[in-house]
Amino acid sequence: MSTAHPLSHHIVEGLYSAHHRWLTTWLRRRLGCPDSAADLAQDTFVKVLLARDTPQLVEPRAFLTTVARRVLCNHYRRQELERAYAAALAELPECVAPSEEERAIILETLVELDQLLDGLPILVKRAFLLAQVDGLTHGQIAACLNISIATVKRHLNKAALRCYFAL
Repeated sequence: MSTAHPLSHHIVEGLYSAHHRWLTTWLRRRLGCPDSAADLAQDTFVKVLLARDTPQLVEPRAFLTTVARRVLCNHYRRQELERAYAAALAELPECVAPSEEERAIILETLVELDQLLDGLPILVKRAFLLAQVDGLTHGQIAACLNISIATVKRHLNKAALRCYFAL
């Protein structure tokens, strides 16, 4: 039987001591990079430490694998965002390119926005991004996505509610 309870620092410390090396090896096999594996193993234990409630741990490696897979997915999504952002920057004339500090801020904002919109249907995300990033009108979005203006409004409301309640 699995009851939810906050993981104490003591439990996480025990998990870390018993399974950190195993988890780092598991991640290294998937990433091929020992440094990235070490970073993501740390991120996994930080997620565990910050979790409000978790099931009672009967199979700690299965639990850590599940958390690590989520961390790994977020890592890959961030890499994809970074590549797309770098490609968009490469197309800008040098005179309007943002500074390194502005690039870092923009990238962090994109990552946060991606996390906020995670789980929404793809058309909802696209409609939201077309409105917020590209500045398209409802009619332009409807034409671009081949949907009605009423559907655009519903999609934008759904995305806005997700962002609002995440704050």
